[in-house]
Amino acid sequence: MKDTKLGRTGLDVSVIGIGTEHLMGQPRETVVSTLRQAIDLGVNYFDLIFSFPEYLSNMSAAFLGYRERVLLTAHLGSTERKGQYYKSRSVSRCESYFLNYLSELGTDHVDVLFLHNFNSINDWHTIARPGGVLDLARRLREEGKARFLGISGHYPGVLESAIETGLVDVVMFPVNMFSHAMPGRKELLELCARQQIGVVAMKPFGGGKLLNKRGKFRVPKYQTSGEAYEARINSEISPTQCLSYVLSQIGVSIALPGVKNGTELAAALQLLEAGEEEQDFGDLLAEFGRYVEGECVYCNHCLPCPAAIDIGQVNRLLDAAQLGITESLRRAYHALPVTASACTECGVCVERCPFGVEVVARMKQAAEIFEPVLVS
Repeated sequence: MKDTKLGRTGLDVSVIGIGTEHLMGQPRETVVSTLRQAIDLGVNYFDLIFSFPEYLSNMSAAFLGYRERVLLTAHLGSTERKGQYYKSRSVSRCESYFLNYLSELGTDHVDVLFLHNFNSINDWHTIARPGGVLDLARRLREEGKARFLGISGHYPGVLESAIETGLVDVVMFPVNMFSHAMPGRKELLELCARQQIGVVAMKPFGGGKLLNKRGKFRVPKYQTSGEAYEARINSEISPTQCLSYVLSQIGVSIALPGVKNGTELAAALQLLEAGEEEQDFGDLLAEFGRYVEGECVYCNHCLPCPAAIDIGQVNRLLDAAQLGITESLRRAYHALPVTASACTECGVCVERCPFGVEVVARMKQAAEIFEPVLVS
């Protein structure tokens, strides 16, 4: 494993970290074996994003006895409501969930505490007011419960506003080939480099959409800070090429792939032994430059759903069905606690989605495909 410095924090970090989102819902033995395998192979940076009891319990089991060997993050504002992810800006709620995180993980601090998922300047101004979540984050740092502060989001302008305060040391931001032509991205990364802000590149595989596919790609709006675009790729793209691209970008300290088992972990870490030809991504970039709109990357920032639909998982299954519906897809869909036909078309998911996805229309489409008798 190669190490680098995480900006001005001075932390020594592995250039490949692990996002744990896709380990949610996996059996405990899978979670523990995958994360400990990563540690044994030199990964030391792990992003813990959720607050669900089972998720935290599995993370605690995985890192038991390994805390001194790893750097852990938490996300201030990532909470849950009725079993679904819920983004909160309540100071008391954010503090309560964070203190529970520390208790569940059996640690007295996190290494980076992220202000979670800021995609509008008004959202940033809300938490930056006196007595808001930003003041809470500062207090937690002063109390020694967080070593450094970071911010996560999808839009350069919002993140630049946070950087200007001088209070954040780390930025977590999507960097991948989809966003190569994103307006403002280059300037944001250069600003981070100048001010020694550590950059953690999330979604290096574009929500998985970049991997092992050919044909047309719909590049989501959030990757462009403007309009989305459509690209056509004539060759398969490997995890190694994706990660090589990410780590070549100015200012990037860590590439943060999400993995759900040891096989996906091994695929991500192949970069460390790959030759120049395997890492070459130069011929892939020409197509990533024109815009269309509305691609879901299954992040579930649209939740909570009043009808308790797991919108990201429904969209994932719907996208897979576009390539041909199979019995396994049908079984996976009908195993969901709540299916798309429960959608009331209230539209709150559309308002929350930072990516311009027509969620209500996609729920209707999923119901028509997977529940034709019920819909008809």
